[in-house]
Amino acid sequence: MTAEPLERSLDHDPLTRPGLPPDDLPLDLRTARGSDLPELRRLDEEVFQDFAYPGFLLRQLFDMYEEHFLVLDDGTGRLRGYVLAATRTLGRDSWILGLCVTPDRRRHGLGRELMREVLSRLRRDGIQVVRLTVEPANLAAIFLYRSLGFRPEEPDGGLRPDYFGPGVHRQIMRLDLAPDRGLP
Repeated sequence: MTAEPLERSLDHDPLTRPGLPPDDLPLDLRTARGSDLPELRRLDEEVFQDFAYPGFLLRQLFDMYEEHFLVLDDGTGRLRGYVLAATRTLGRDSWILGLCVTPDRRRHGLGRELMREVLSRLRRDGIQVVRLTVEPANLAAIFLYRSLGFRPEEPDGGLRPDYFGPGVHRQIMRLDLAPDRGLP
């Protein structure tokens, strides 16, 4: 697995390599904008299909969690991935509500980069516990989350039968963020 070059408009530290073909040009990891909503909806439907957020909900999630809604922008008007974290007004908990990368850009470390950035922001904002759900058969995602320090929610190992409806099981995973702990 090779890491794709990213431009980081978040910290203005571009990672570029001259002479790359267009599909390998750096992606801009940045906070989502209102103008991204049509493209976010397209991306969400492409990746999540039947489990995509309805447009009105995606809009409301953007309005509520804009600072923790990050995208990978290829510079051509197409988004190649996103991560969305929701936080509680009162409390130190957060949920990752979505992480996706387009199929043509997977296995290049982009999901990890999105997660590392959002976890960094959550830690900075005083969040202490981050949870997420993952389909139990999605071993690539489970491996990614475990490599970032997530573990199955205890005491029952996190498996929730019918979590999203009949036959739609999910694994609940949890990460305890320590203020001084670095991310893998």
